[in-house]
Amino acid sequence: MSVQEYLDKHALARKIEDAVNAAVRAKSTDPVLFISNHMKKAVPSAITKIKARQILDSRGIPTVEVDLYTNKGMYRASAPSGTSTGMYEAIEVRDGDKGKYLGKGVSKAVKNINEKISEALIGMDPSLQSQIDQAMMDLDKTENKAEVGANAMLAVSIAACKAGAAEKEVPLYKHIADLSGKDDPVLPVPAITVISGGNHAGNNLAVQEIMIMPVGANNFEEAIQMGSETYFHLKSVIAERCGSNGCNVGDDGGFAPNISSISEGLDLIKEAIHRAGYNGRIKLAIDVGATDFCIGKRYDLDFKIPKKSEQNFKTGEDMIEMYTQLCAAYPIASIEQPFDKDDWEHTKLLSELGICQVVGDDLLMSNPKRIDRAVQEGTCNALLLKVNQIGTITEVIEVVKQAKDAHWGVVVSHRSGETEDTFIADLAVGLATGQIKAGAPCRGERLAKYNQLLRIEEELGSQAVYAGENWRQL
Repeated sequence: MSVQEYLDKHALARKIEDAVNAAVRAKSTDPVLFISNHMKKAVPSAITKIKARQILDSRGIPTVEVDLYTNKGMYRASAPSGTSTGMYEAIEVRDGDKGKYLGKGVSKAVKNINEKISEALIGMDPSLQSQIDQAMMDLDKTENKAEVGANAMLAVSIAACKAGAAEKEVPLYKHIADLSGKDDPVLPVPAITVISGGNHAGNNLAVQEIMIMPVGANNFEEAIQMGSETYFHLKSVIAERCGSNGCNVGDDGGFAPNISSISEGLDLIKEAIHRAGYNGRIKLAIDVGATDFCIGKRYDLDFKIPKKSEQNFKTGEDMIEMYTQLCAAYPIASIEQPFDKDDWEHTKLLSELGICQVVGDDLLMSNPKRIDRAVQEGTCNALLLKVNQIGTITEVIEVVKQAKDAHWGVVVSHRSGETEDTFIADLAVGLATGQIKAGAPCRGERLAKYNQLLRIEEELGSQAVYAGENWRQL
């Protein structure tokens, strides 16, 4: 193609003339820069290159990172990963070579991106999120993305979402809101991890996390202040009562004192809230992670205690009684995964008591079919949204709509294996979920999300809305 043919094909002579005229009208002090920017906007954006690589997550385990290039810039994203994966979630593709990273490498997923996904997406408009996601799903004939990999698809999908926002010249959360048909961004209440247990810490505490929710804050900035101050008061309380070793932290940044009962942890937190001066303004939340200590149809709350004299088994009915007593004694607003992933019966019985929000994690796996069953049967009343369990942003938006149509709560969640990617912060705001779970005010990969939410609130200015006491009614 000759130069003249190229100019004619893309109508560049007319576009250049328009750019020069615009620079004159604007009385630009730097007409060359003005014309360059004007021309850049006049040319439709298209994906020109996708480059994936293997990086390490916050646990030192490999994950996927993607650089997605358009003719206007480069956009980077990475996929988080959990400690355990369930049979009902989308599948991560890992190498399985025990000689490298103990079999947890992701070079196969990287190859799938650099070869299969890249070839399918080159030339596509990054603002067309659903078409991009569908093109990736069309490459995989399995129901759970086992061929291409949910980790591969997710990193690309997030990068494309960032590129789409840039093409529209809007903030990422605004682009996400547009994709979902919403126009009311909301800053979420953070469920801040303060005590870690379960498989996320080396203490004897069976439950995975105990969190604080600053529902009484006036804005997100104050919520983070309340969370941070309470966290450091808790450090002092733990040091006094359990010794300085109790101030070591788990995967999510929560303290890991060597306690064995939930009430011990709640008492420590209750004292910290009192010392911080936030009585009545902070609610509590528990991620039980009960699937990890369910044996048959009973629950072993001493599963981490070595050389125990007898196993502390509880039936489903015993667990309901325990939760009822805890909710009566402490300001608990939310309990996540209170039973095994397949214990629909007792999860429903707890939900029917109406004593707190009951969040489905392993029970649902962010799987539309399981969410539908839970809605139909009234099993729980909130979704824990883990984007890597789904695989694409289009599907994420769909399951959030599914949950909200059922008048459920939605908790956007991090994973134990996180990166510095802040996407879930914008996701929570754009989809107005009202709740986000991103770990402790400690460890950079956790704080990255909270800091991004601070920036978003600052950017929204007087239009910023903090979910606060309305965290369940959005």
